[in-house]
Amino acid sequence: MKKNSTTQEPPLLQKHSVSGSFIGRTITTGMMSSNTDMWATPQDFFDKINAEYNFNLDVCALPENAKCQKYFTPEIDGLKQDWNGTCWMNPPYGREIGKWVEKAYSEAQKGNTIVALLPARTDTRWFHDHIYMMNGVE
Repeated sequence: MKKNSTTQEPPLLQKHSVSGSFIGRTITTGMMSSNTDMWATPQDFFDKINAEYNFNLDVCALPENAKCQKYFTPEIDGLKQDWNGTCWMNPPYGREIGKWVEKAYSEAQKGNTIVALLPARTDTRWFHDHIYMMNGVE
């Protein structure tokens, strides 16, 4: 549909006329594009989680968005490194995400604490193999 001066995007939140509750438009063009699979963790979100866990390693970061002093960049390749301590993981959300979840699971089995920000993709193999009904996964 061609946009003109009278065509507008619906607002992000709309109040339902009967129930009074808010209905959100959660999928945006940027989130569903394949322009990038790297999404930085919002700092305020990370700060709240870090207050509980005190992370010492960001396992997949870029220098401009690393959340810990120690971090692995794509060039270092966190999938090929040992993870130690309390680790933060916000993996690339593309086709490689299953490898990151598998690595996180194997590192947790070694006694490390891994906290991950993941999309809710309950129909995927990685979700069923490494998250769903697994002991110690919250």
